[in-house]
Amino acid sequence: MNNSPFPEGKKYNQRLLDHKVCVIVGAASLRSIGYATAELFAAHGARLVLLDLVMTDQIAQEVTNSIAEQIGHTPDVLCVQCDIRSAADCDKAIEKAVSSFGTIDCLVNCAGIVKSEGMLSITDDAYTTIMDVNLKGTFNICKSALKRFAEQQSGVIVNLASLAAQRGGGLVGGAHYAASKGGVISLTRSIAREFASIGIRANVICPAMIETSMLDGLSEDQLTAVISTIPLKRVGKTVELAGACLFLASDLSGFITGATIDVNGGIHIH
Repeated sequence: MNNSPFPEGKKYNQRLLDHKVCVIVGAASLRSIGYATAELFAAHGARLVLLDLVMTDQIAQEVTNSIAEQIGHTPDVLCVQCDIRSAADCDKAIEKAVSSFGTIDCLVNCAGIVKSEGMLSITDDAYTTIMDVNLKGTFNICKSALKRFAEQQSGVIVNLASLAAQRGGGLVGGAHYAASKGGVISLTRSIAREFASIGIRANVICPAMIETSMLDGLSEDQLTAVISTIPLKRVGKTVELAGACLFLASDLSGFITGATIDVNGGIHIH
């Protein structure tokens, strides 16, 4: 019996994603969870495909240079402009990834938008925008990746949801945001159940109060008040969320699928 957490014939390696091709969605901002995940994955040997709606040649160069500065060498990276609201865009992006690297091994979807407003103030347009990006977009990019994963009968999906989906409304998001992220949890579990028999895993992370631009709308007093309710008494760092993504993307989590991982400093212990 092989008691190693790694596949038969492989030995422990501190670089957990050596030669793995990892598609990360939502990595254009250097303050984002997607970027932090890309940087950490590159440090662990991954080849990167970075998708973002606002990706340009200039942003791609900035992201690549920043990763190179942090890990000490230029990463193997492909940056693609992609609107995940479009199924065709998602298919094209995955095709580019496979054309460039020969395969894909992992999808991490960090893309999302948030808006905080009361239920009765949410317009049809606001609801549609949130749902199109957060839920439909997640569905689209997962479906595109799953087409490839099903062919090769292997692959890993990590989706980001939110504490808002668990508690019903969030600290920075309204009912439409919470509903969209609740859908991401259910979607991820459905993927895990449907595709487990052919070697595909899917898990979801529910972060809360991570130091990204999503906190920019809070005043200092509001942020201090929220931090006082967090057992760890601080907000989270993007690299700490990226660490959870790394675990779920690697062979260390080989027997985990359909799980919801909380990264919230203990604010929602349940």
